[in-house]
Amino acid sequence: MKAILQRVSHAAVEVAGERIGEIGRGLLILLGVAAGDPPGAEELLARKAAGLRIFRDDGGKMNLSVVDIGGAVLVVSQFTLLADCRKGRRPSFTDAAPPAEADTRYEKFCTLLRDQGLQVETGRFGADMQVSLLNSGPVTIVLDSEALGAPRSS
Repeated sequence: MKAILQRVSHAAVEVAGERIGEIGRGLLILLGVAAGDPPGAEELLARKAAGLRIFRDDGGKMNLSVVDIGGAVLVVSQFTLLADCRKGRRPSFTDAAPPAEADTRYEKFCTLLRDQGLQVETGRFGADMQVSLLNSGPVTIVLDSEALGAPRSS
């Protein structure tokens, strides 16, 4: 499971011209679910994302989490994070989880963030979405459940 976290002043997602999710200060999280992600990968990434101290405190240091600042989270599914570009010019997405599994795990990830007291807005799984954001900093963090200690299943 991979996630791109962007610290934002605001972010929104639209489908077919309709705004379906919008937040102010907080995190935009692009989430990709891999085939073979072990049980618990969602918990690991949700806990890490909610607790990362990437917001400035009164002294100007990145010392506060999205929970600490009372921020919100916009989570958008993005299977393209699992692109394999080692061969040729067309990415392969065979490492991405099948849609039904990915959707279930995406929803679980969102629920786990809500369980930590966060306001969570979402995109629409599988839809063609337009995402807009104002990256604050800019601050962009890449999280990979395998690199955080969740070994890939066989």
